[in-house]
Amino acid sequence: MFEDILYEASEGIARITINLPEKRNALSLKTMRELTRALEQARDDPEVQVIVLTGAGDKAFCAGADISDFKPRSALENREAYQAYANLCKVFPTLGKPVIAAVNGLALAGGCGLALSADITIAADTARFGLPEINVGIWSMMASAVLSRVVGRKKALELLLTGDTIDAYEAERLGMVNRVVPAEKLREEVDELARRLAAKSPAVMRLGRDAFYAIQDMEFNKAIDYLRDMLVVVLTTEDSQEGVRAFLEKRKPQWKGR
Repeated sequence: MFEDILYEASEGIARITINLPEKRNALSLKTMRELTRALEQARDDPEVQVIVLTGAGDKAFCAGADISDFKPRSALENREAYQAYANLCKVFPTLGKPVIAAVNGLALAGGCGLALSADITIAADTARFGLPEINVGIWSMMASAVLSRVVGRKKALELLLTGDTIDAYEAERLGMVNRVVPAEKLREEVDELARRLAAKSPAVMRLGRDAFYAIQDMEFNKAIDYLRDMLVVVLTTEDSQEGVRAFLEKRKPQWKGR
């Protein structure tokens, strides 16, 4: 089904790997479309509870757009071409399942936006992050929407204006990364977290995650009212009722996903 990526699913975890190490896992139009389809496949698979996104090799998670795709086009052709990245950005909030980015190297430009689009981002201590498009006369437009929701306005603009790259520890300090681990332990740490998340109620995970994204741009009082109603929905699920029973009976809950 895929040429540029690898897709594996087992034990409730879907692992999606950009498999172009010779190109530093760069994003061509085809690659972006395949990534979107793979994420949608994981979303629609009832056996998948958690999604892990990474890059092949140890040099790059994703170094951004494939420069060979930057060719003279009409405005309409450019709009159609970069709709692929827009679709990729838009799919993350719709997944209903936690997404972990395992950043094993460079995460630049659109690749940085991809890493930050995940719910949890774990980086190897060798990873580097940046939005260097300004250096070649391009502005990191769509990735800036993700960046501005993750870090403060001034720091986001500094990264966009300078095109500087930062190391994993600075990215962690800015809130772009949840955790930095030794490169040789990245897979182990990510898999352990994925297993922990896969053990939670998929129904409550989906409702809670959807609610979290839904309130991002809501006025505070409206957000509180919306979340009140969503809590009512959560409490009516079989999983929520099972969780309370299991707690009172001092046993592990048996989730049904509904």
